[in-house]
Amino acid sequence: MFCELSKAVEDGAPVPRWLSDAARQAWGVELSGRSSKEAMVARAVTPLNYSRASWEINKGCNFNCEHCYLAERKFAGLPMDGKRELLSLLRDAGVLWLQITGGEPTIDRDFLAAYEHAYRMGMMIEILTNGSRLHRPEMLDLLGDMPPHRVKVSLYGATAESFDSLTRKPGAFKLLLKGLKSAKDEGIPLELTLIITKHNAHEVESMRAMAADYAEKYSEYSNISPTYDGTSEPLAAQAPGLLDKSSVFGGCPAGHTFFHVDPHGFATMCKIGRENPISLIAEGLDGLLRLPAIADAQMLRTGGCSGCQLSGTCRVCRPLAKAYQAAKAPLETYCQHEKGDAA
Repeated sequence: MFCELSKAVEDGAPVPRWLSDAARQAWGVELSGRSSKEAMVARAVTPLNYSRASWEINKGCNFNCEHCYLAERKFAGLPMDGKRELLSLLRDAGVLWLQITGGEPTIDRDFLAAYEHAYRMGMMIEILTNGSRLHRPEMLDLLGDMPPHRVKVSLYGATAESFDSLTRKPGAFKLLLKGLKSAKDEGIPLELTLIITKHNAHEVESMRAMAADYAEKYSEYSNISPTYDGTSEPLAAQAPGLLDKSSVFGGCPAGHTFFHVDPHGFATMCKIGRENPISLIAEGLDGLLRLPAIADAQMLRTGGCSGCQLSGTCRVCRPLAKAYQAAKAPLETYCQHEKGDAA
């Protein structure tokens, strides 16, 4: 099948009927009669097993959220040439699904160009954003012409009072509403992430109603984490009594089929597990060959979690537990041993 499609692209032959039928049925996309060279991107086979990646295009942000897990929000990163090189490396590693995040990715000066570059490489793109710039004409034009797989917008409250309090940005709620309405009117696929904190816990039902108005679906998060390097400041935003303990951690492919890249091109297993970063710019794809072992080492239950008898029903992964421990967070915020008799 791959060989057939690769040859069709190389020869400029029409899209095979079986593919045009499948695309029409699955996505409502009409490929019948189109040239394969125009409709598809045929990639070289890669020995690496990575199909997904997340990319912090920049840590800078136009909000100053109390609960943010980033240790620092410095506006720095690769120049556009470096971004192109990095995206080429991600493509050659096999990445088909790319999550672009930050900070706030849409404020990066190269966001529009980087998005287009990734899109033309055949990547399915998800954007994690605060929604504050979705109303801009250049953003709507880009996402309308080159549709993302999904735009996930964080919702920090149902009123300006709660939203602006958590984001510490006067006028933030107004920008969000403007962005959501503009994106919905343009037909951009939206998903909302409801971040439940002490500032908005009394508005949960209103937040759900907002999500239903604007988005195809939504999810809720009430567990606030420390910064990824283990400082405790974000925990102050936690809403008392709203810790979500419903989901048992059942394993993660981070470092094996998925990885994260920071603004400077350093690859780690995920956004939280950032030990022993690999410079993709300096080492190229060979560096990724070391990532599975690095990830496995970070998943070992060491320190206070060694020998835990409740590990089979633990709610957090090991890198996140280490961040909670470094922050000296109360056990009840991440661990079943709430009385402190074990860890």
